[in-house]
Amino acid sequence: MKFIKSLYLHPFFYWLISAIAVISVLGFFIPILYTIAKLACLFFVIALGFDILLLYRTKDAFQAKRICPEKLSNGDENPIQIKLQHNYNFTVHIDLIDEIPIQFQKRDFNYSLSLKAGEEKLVNYSLRPLSRGEYHFGVINVYAYSFLKIIKRRFKLGDSEMIPCYPSYMQMRQYELMAISNRLTDFGIKKIRRIGHQMEFDQIREYVKGDDYRTINWKATARKSQIMVNQYQDEKAQPVYSIIDCGRSMKMPFYGLSLLDYAINTSLVISNTAILKHDKAGLLCFGKNVHSNIRAGGRRTQVKKIMEILYNQETDYPEPNYELLYSSVKHFVRGRSLLMLYTNFESLDSMKRQLPYLQGLAKDHLLVVIFFNNSEIEEMTKQTADSIEDIYVKTIGEKFLFDKKLIAKELEKYGIHTILTDPKDLTINSLNKYLELKSRGLI
Repeated sequence: MKFIKSLYLHPFFYWLISAIAVISVLGFFIPILYTIAKLACLFFVIALGFDILLLYRTKDAFQAKRICPEKLSNGDENPIQIKLQHNYNFTVHIDLIDEIPIQFQKRDFNYSLSLKAGEEKLVNYSLRPLSRGEYHFGVINVYAYSFLKIIKRRFKLGDSEMIPCYPSYMQMRQYELMAISNRLTDFGIKKIRRIGHQMEFDQIREYVKGDDYRTINWKATARKSQIMVNQYQDEKAQPVYSIIDCGRSMKMPFYGLSLLDYAINTSLVISNTAILKHDKAGLLCFGKNVHSNIRAGGRRTQVKKIMEILYNQETDYPEPNYELLYSSVKHFVRGRSLLMLYTNFESLDSMKRQLPYLQGLAKDHLLVVIFFNNSEIEEMTKQTADSIEDIYVKTIGEKFLFDKKLIAKELEKYGIHTILTDPKDLTINSLNKYLELKSRGLI
C-alpha cells in the first residue's frame, strides 16, 4: 500500500499509452501495426519495470530539510531555504512542492530541478507575511523521476512546524544598525542641528586645558582657590510612549498591511531607537478598553517585552475610548513624557469629538498625533478625468485629502504636534519627528 501511494505516473506515460492504443486500433486494419503495438506494449512494460527498479531499489533515497527563521517578520521578505540531498547513483529530476502556510494562498509553488549523483542543493525562496500570528508549514513533497520519465516516486520529507510571525523586527534591526553607525540619513532621516545648550548638569571638576571658559563655575572657583568648571552631559532617560489606537479605523489595509500593523512596526522601531538614544520606551494599546501597557524602561530587554505585547494586538470594531485613554495616561504615565499617538481620523468632526481629551494629554505631556493619508485616494486624484463621473469622484477624493490637512492644522492650533503621512512613509516620518523634538530639547 505504501508503494502504491508513493507511485505517480509521469505525464509522458499518458500520451505513450494513447499512442499504443491508437496503433492497436489501426492494427485491426493493418496487421503489421498490431504487431508493432504488441512490441510497443512489451517494451513499455519492460521500461516501466526498469524505471520502478531504478527509483525504488534505494532506501531513504532523499533527504530534505527546511531552514527558516525562528520567527517571521511581518511585512518583510523572509528568506526560506530547503536543503536537498539524494543517494541515487544517477542523475535524478525532481519536482519540489513545499506545503507553505495557507495564509499565503500560493497555489503555483513548484520548483523543478536536476541533481547529479550524490549532489546536494539549496532551494531558496522568500515569503512576505501580511498579518501577525501563527504560520503552519506542512511537509516537503519531492517527486523524483529518472531519465526514462515513466513514473514519479513521491517522498514526504521534513516535519510539519509552526513559526510565529512577529512585528517587523527586520526593519527594527536595519534602523538599529544605521543608528549605531550614524547612517540614518541613508533611510531619509534628516540631520537636525541641536538648538541651544540642551545639556543637563553632571558634576563640578577641575579645569583642564581646552575646557570651554563659559562652563567656569565662579562660586566653586572662589571656594577652592582654583578654576573649577561645570561638566554637562546630554539629556537622557526621557520617557517615550507609543500609544496605539486599536479601533476599527485602524483595520483599513494599504499595500497588504493594515494601518494597525504599520503602527505596530513603527512603534517597535521608535522604541528600539529611543533606548539606543538612552531614553526610556513604553507602550499603551487601547480601543474600547485598554488592551495592554508597559511602563517606560531603558533596559535592552524592554524591546523584547514590547515585541511580545505587540504580537497579540488586534483591532476592535467599536470606536476607541479616548476618555478612558486620558484617565489611563493620567494614572499610568509618571512625569512629563513624549506620547506618540498612532490613530486615524477620517473627518474633522471625528477629530473634534476627541479634541478635549487630546488637549488634556497635551497639557501634561508632549503629544504627537500621527494619522494617515489615504494613499489610494491620492493616487486616484492624480489620474486624468475622462468623464463627468470621473470629475465627481476626483472632486470628492480631493475633499477627503483636504479634510486631512484641516485636521492637522486644527490640532497644531492647540499646540499638538502632528504627522500626516502615507502608511509606507510612517517609520521615516515618525523617526524624523522624534529626533527633531529631541534636538530642540522639547523632551
